[in-house]
Amino acid sequence: MNSKHVSVFIPCLVDQVYPEMGIAMIKLLRSFGYEIFYHKEQTCCGQPAFNAGQRKEAIKVAGHFVEVFAEDGLIVSPSGSCTAMVRKYFPNLFEGHHACETAAALGGRVLEFSEFIQQEDLLNKISGKWKGRIGFHNSCHSYRELDIDDFPLRILKRIDGVEPVRPPGEPVCCGFGGLFSFKFPAVSATMARSRLEQFFELGLKTIVSNDPGCIMHLRQEAKDKNMNMDILHLVEFLERTTKTI
Repeated sequence: MNSKHVSVFIPCLVDQVYPEMGIAMIKLLRSFGYEIFYHKEQTCCGQPAFNAGQRKEAIKVAGHFVEVFAEDGLIVSPSGSCTAMVRKYFPNLFEGHHACETAAALGGRVLEFSEFIQQEDLLNKISGKWKGRIGFHNSCHSYRELDIDDFPLRILKRIDGVEPVRPPGEPVCCGFGGLFSFKFPAVSATMARSRLEQFFELGLKTIVSNDPGCIMHLRQEAKDKNMNMDILHLVEFLERTTKTI
């Protein structure tokens, strides 16, 4: 397969709620010289059913994911949580299943966007201009399951005039957690507000994250509490500011 050919996995939340995130990511990948392939038949990775303990349903949905992407090379996604689902939990989910080996192999080929930039050594291809301090929220899945730490900050620093800021200490959960936010809405909203206040107290009005679920949750809480904050996906911020697209 051509090394400049990549497939994209567009998660449910991006497909159904924030298609602009998927579009921004594809524009960026094309600007880096990659030919993009999108499987129209792709659906969910199976994470919601898996997290709900519905293994039979999760295998059915995730099995379709495996069938769709089985022959692909590198697969790029704008979601840390979906990437973590494939890499960390497919081997467990498919244990003893006839597709176990194929499912496990996918974990090494599905990359969250910033991971892809790092692995493909594309950092120097990013340049642009924007002036101001930017808060970065790292999702739990990205930080704790994919070991993504400071590389998104290095990406942000490629934009002239940007001062990326991370609240002190380890990244704190935004409270979304998929089904958690539906089962425990009051706790979930309190966690989101607490996370937003960490940025607000630092005087940060623009927050960048790498996970659509965190962004949706934080945007809603900011709106509910009349907090004037611009919360963007990393690919959205780069689309606004880079010189390459």
